[in-house]
Amino acid sequence: MTKLPTELRSTEGPLFLSPGQLLLPDGLVTGYAVVVDGGKFRSVGPVDAIRRDHPELTPVALPGHLLMPGFVDAHHHLTQSFGAALAFGEPSEIFRRVWVPLEGALDAESAYVSAQLAVLESLRGGFTTVADAGTRADVDVDVLACAARDAGIRCVLGLICNDADPGGAEDRTADEVLRAAEKHLSRYAGDPLVHPTLAVSIPEAATEATLAATARLAAESGTVVQMHVNEHLAAVERSLVRHGRRPLEQLARVGALGPQLLAAHTTLLTPAELTLLADTGTAISYNPVASAWKGNAVAPAAAMAERGIRFGLGTDGTRGDGFRLAEAAEFAQRLAHGNAVGDSSCGAGWTWLDHAARGGADVTGLGAVTGRIAPGLAADFLLVDVDTPELALSWDLPWELVRRGNRDQIDAVYVAGRPRMWHGTPTGFDADALVRRAVELSREVVGRAPVVVTHPPSSVAAARGRSVAR
Repeated sequence: MTKLPTELRSTEGPLFLSPGQLLLPDGLVTGYAVVVDGGKFRSVGPVDAIRRDHPELTPVALPGHLLMPGFVDAHHHLTQSFGAALAFGEPSEIFRRVWVPLEGALDAESAYVSAQLAVLESLRGGFTTVADAGTRADVDVDVLACAARDAGIRCVLGLICNDADPGGAEDRTADEVLRAAEKHLSRYAGDPLVHPTLAVSIPEAATEATLAATARLAAESGTVVQMHVNEHLAAVERSLVRHGRRPLEQLARVGALGPQLLAAHTTLLTPAELTLLADTGTAISYNPVASAWKGNAVAPAAAMAERGIRFGLGTDGTRGDGFRLAEAAEFAQRLAHGNAVGDSSCGAGWTWLDHAARGGADVTGLGAVTGRIAPGLAADFLLVDVDTPELALSWDLPWELVRRGNRDQIDAVYVAGRPRMWHGTPTGFDADALVRRAVELSREVVGRAPVVVTHPPSSVAAARGRSVAR
């Protein structure tokens, strides 16, 4: 196990980094280096070429380390971190019983602390970008933007545009929603770390006029609309009863499908709906851990990859470990689809690493900003110790990273060329103090939120099991 040079923790100015291995868009290479300056990758190429082009810089050798793109979480809920464990053991579609009441109990301070706690976990797990799908907390969304900036993570920040929400308290006209949406998009224009997007909770939470209008506004602005689509059986059935069409089909009818839509989950897809996604260029956030914890099904992501459907990987706020997310992505495909047809590869390791970084950047509208190691893109990257018992005996490193990698092997996380995590510790704030305050506030928030859960605590369930066994 190889230690990083300590000067990298605080180095200012250009960096000439020569890692043992480098993960480029076309695959893994050795003998390559990068120059980081002004928050971006300025040069990427063979070490000798970089040395020739930048004689003024001293190379920093990083033997035993992989330099790779940071993970992009394509679907998160930053203000749900206080109640993450409340979703354990619950039946599907819990947003009405858990998330709406929980977020409704947040004030500005608790929303900020919740968001920064979520961001801390994300950074520890190698995420350099998180896409927040919009909060229902009655606070200015700039609270979340501040939490992201203070931690130094890149944030794709959604603004809820519901005007017909069956589970909320929105009472806004379509014109009011669109004015707020336009203000949100202009508010963060040019922000180096916060990238504004729009969001609709689920298709039935907005009128047809608003679904179409937000799609047009996002397309014109070069951003996306985040939306939960075809996630649960109950929602699909409600749409069939109300419209005679499934949610994705209804979005197609009103003109809301297209490259500007980032549809989260899409676990319940017919062959015809896969064709709709492929034909329209609609983007997907594949959230495998959410499917395991509280879902009805697993999105057919391997089939999406084969058909060229754009998708990234999202945590849905479950757990913030990029390598374990990539493992879950492959593992869920294998159990849900691959084993039954004898597919022993299920996309191999490369598919899931690629969609966890480049794919996530693409679907969140940041493909020209981050997600790859390439000149001109943001220097959002990880330094991963591959000289470990799990990874040192490498035969196929992408596979090994997916199957055996975890956040313990991430030695440093850089966002916009600045070190944000160093051996699991944030460089810009006191993590211990944050966690202590989060514990205090979470007790207050959950205590006053009218959350309804159906399962008993694990200790009670275990006691019942022992009683039956006796």
